[in-house]
Amino acid sequence: MIRNYLKIAVKVLLRRKFFTFISLFGISVTLLVLLVATAMIDHTIAPQAPESRADRMLGFQKLRMQGPDSTWTSEPGYAFLDKHIRSLTALPGVETVTVFSNNASASSYLAGRKITSSVKRTDGRFWQVFDFEFLEGQPFSVADEENGNFVAVISEATRERFFGDQKAVGQSIEVDGQRFRVVGVVRNVPVIRNNSSADLWVPISTAKTSGYKDQVVMGNFNAMILARSRADFPAIKSEVQARLRQAEKNLPDPKMYKTLAGGADTAFEALSRSLLPGDFDQEPGARLQKVLFLALMLFLLLPTMNLVNINLSRILDRASEIGVRKAFGASSRTLVGQFLVENLVLTLVGAGFGLLLAALVLAALNSSGVIPYAHFTLNYRVFLQGLGIALFFALLSGVYPAWRMSRLHPVKALRGRTV
Repeated sequence: MIRNYLKIAVKVLLRRKFFTFISLFGISVTLLVLLVATAMIDHTIAPQAPESRADRMLGFQKLRMQGPDSTWTSEPGYAFLDKHIRSLTALPGVETVTVFSNNASASSYLAGRKITSSVKRTDGRFWQVFDFEFLEGQPFSVADEENGNFVAVISEATRERFFGDQKAVGQSIEVDGQRFRVVGVVRNVPVIRNNSSADLWVPISTAKTSGYKDQVVMGNFNAMILARSRADFPAIKSEVQARLRQAEKNLPDPKMYKTLAGGADTAFEALSRSLLPGDFDQEPGARLQKVLFLALMLFLLLPTMNLVNINLSRILDRASEIGVRKAFGASSRTLVGQFLVENLVLTLVGAGFGLLLAALVLAALNSSGVIPYAHFTLNYRVFLQGLGIALFFALLSGVYPAWRMSRLHPVKALRGRTV
């Protein structure tokens, strides 16, 4: 029976080309937008080298200091992280903790050319948390950072800009008036991976001044906690909150600021804190999930309603056919099943076009260099999400028209009447 339904569905869709085109266009464009957006989000926060352990990572990246008349939201300072967060390694559920700066722009001059690079200052444990692919050499060590050794790891693109096709390890590179010895070269990291991306990574202790050590609360540093497993997240989060309550007792200006808010966050929770400042007051990520769900439903509602109307017009246009089938004993269940299969075929074909268009758009984004070093792909998670959305379209836009059609009286249907 299903085989016959499929044959009828193909013939009907080919017969009503205009309705078919409009339906396919709506499904394809909607899925195109959703799949491209999903692929970009997936590429930003999903586990992927050098953040391949992201499912075990918690970031401490935002602090809010608040008082009766003042609020200050920023990245935490080095001294704050060193005192309150680095010592989390003593917890049984924590594998290690790394502290690193925001990226800073620095200039170099080579053979009359100005080269601008993004520099991240890190501790030696940075390389134990993030999983970089080394093309040459190795990372600098904890001892290099503690001793203030002027060593650097550079990206593949930085090697090409400074040394061309030559090997970079062992050579010197001058950045912002400081000279570093290159100890490693890593694969380029997309700029949207803010925690790990840079052109050069150098030890924190090579900073031109020691002013970063005075950042007792706010500053321009981040910490990343590598847990042994996700099961340890609740205990780590609870301990971080306890340390924030302890830090509140020694705020630099207790008359102006009374409370500290922040937390150890997953990548999604960190994104939520950045986009929705109110998430400092509740469980991070909850509001963003609701906002994204509501936006998705609203985005799907308009094309779905259009498809319902198109499908209803298409089905009721076949009133005479329905009347004949019902006159010869076809049940409402049989007719509903047939039209749902037709709508499912239409939706899956539209989904196929949507997937193809999304792959072409992502390939164009990759080759354009709009987002440096990014390589967007339609991986299995994105594909399954697209397939789920397509099935949602098929059911939602097909159930009501099919039910409406099955309720037609045979005599009225044979006369071409739909009411």
